[in-house]
Amino acid sequence: MSPEPWYHAAGGAGIFLLSFLSEDSATLTGALLGALGKLSWPVAFASCFLGIWIGDLGLYALARLFGRPVVNVLCLRREPARLRNSEEWFARHSLFALVICRFIPGTRLPTFLAAGLLRMPVLRFASVTGILAAGWVGLIFMVFRWFEVKPQTALDLSEGMRLAVVAALMLMVFLTQDRWLVALRRLLGSPVVQRWTKWEFWPAWLFYFPVGLNYLRLSFKYRSLSLPTCANPGMFTGGMIGESKQETLSALAERNARWVAASILIEPGGVADRVKRLTDGMRLIGPDFPIVLKPDVAQRGSGFKVVRNAVEAEDYLREVDVPIIAQQYIYGPREAGLFYYRFPAETTGKILAITEKIFPVIVGDGTRTVEQLVRADARASLLAETYLRRFDRIRDRVLEDGQPLRLVEAGNHAQGCIFLDGTHLWSSALEERINAISVDLPEFYIGRYDVRFRSIEEFRMGKGFKILELNGAASEATSAYDSSKSLREAYGILFRQWELVFAIGDENRRRGHRADPLAKIISAWQHYRQGSLCHPLAD
Repeated sequence: MSPEPWYHAAGGAGIFLLSFLSEDSATLTGALLGALGKLSWPVAFASCFLGIWIGDLGLYALARLFGRPVVNVLCLRREPARLRNSEEWFARHSLFALVICRFIPGTRLPTFLAAGLLRMPVLRFASVTGILAAGWVGLIFMVFRWFEVKPQTALDLSEGMRLAVVAALMLMVFLTQDRWLVALRRLLGSPVVQRWTKWEFWPAWLFYFPVGLNYLRLSFKYRSLSLPTCANPGMFTGGMIGESKQETLSALAERNARWVAASILIEPGGVADRVKRLTDGMRLIGPDFPIVLKPDVAQRGSGFKVVRNAVEAEDYLREVDVPIIAQQYIYGPREAGLFYYRFPAETTGKILAITEKIFPVIVGDGTRTVEQLVRADARASLLAETYLRRFDRIRDRVLEDGQPLRLVEAGNHAQGCIFLDGTHLWSSALEERINAISVDLPEFYIGRYDVRFRSIEEFRMGKGFKILELNGAASEATSAYDSSKSLREAYGILFRQWELVFAIGDENRRRGHRADPLAKIISAWQHYRQGSLCHPLAD
């Protein structure tokens, strides 16, 4: 007895939706239901085909509508020629790329996004992907309908067919021209595609989406969206947004000056007055250049500059019309981030994570330019636009053989610094030193110290370091960004960090502290965003 029409409709809808999660699962399910007579073949085929094809078109449309503005802002605003060259290359090789990616798992997403970003004609993309989807689904269905296939062998059969098709395509390429294979390798090895395959370089909105969901979960658990502002009652908004770096540094220096890099605050005003304030303050922070200038309120290394003479300092003061910090330049040469926490009822805290920061360097060979050296480096090429914007004036300069060029000064991942898990730097002596400094700071319980130090041996003894900054509740246990970690491990660290922030905030709430209203947080964020418009490119 044939199933009722509603059963066909429900089954077809289920397969259609399943295709957005797993194309292979949807195709195998549709073929099995058809072979068992539980679903009509036309309905099963149409559901599988439409689900796969619409999913392909959706990825294309997403990149076509929103990809270009995002990419222009992030990396290609100043290099339209590179974008045109990429469009021309994809126009020549798009057919082969679309065909081969249909049969190689993991390549469809970047290829379809590239098709939209590089503006492959809509009708061409739709027709090619439609034919490929129909052919693949039809091939699976034909085997299931004409031959008796047991459910337990379905997955093996699908994978075998996929491998057979890939082998046939590879043989065809080998017997005709190998330039198509070279083209595919170039596509999959291009920096744009490689950035998507390495979670370390994902856009912030994508990487932080699960972190945001976890934040909402914790907000429901503790019944407050703004509870983290209670984590550090001694900081503005608990260190979530808008806190003054100089206020925190001054509070640290009052009790532990030997461990803190000297700094002064320069308020907005006339350039001459600000230059005089800097000149007078150089007795404390200098007395010689270089020094560091950075906004008093900033995120992700924004506006950080190492100025090496009075002219550069005056230019910075003229450009940045917000409160800024002039700070002693600590050469290091090493830098680390220490994420510390302590519950209010305790006298001893712990270091949750240590980040070892590596400042990438390119070395000249006497023949290649700065840009060529950056793009030739396996990792630097993935952040080429970040680095080359910083060195725009010298990107065409040829570095002498053996001449080094440090690509970033700010110890911030967003600016191109490399973050590694620094667990090997931990010692009980270091933890005791950081705890002693933290306990002396009124109502501070959780955050990250950014420090520079001379040697690992001294550092592990709790000596020979200077604190550059102390960030509060919104700071991160940045060891999560070590590329050797799995994505699951990275999220595990960040989820643990926010668990602690909420738990400490909850304990402070029970002690009588009140969380800031969301309106205050939003206002502080808007104020920061407005002020950051004058921040220069960070070093």
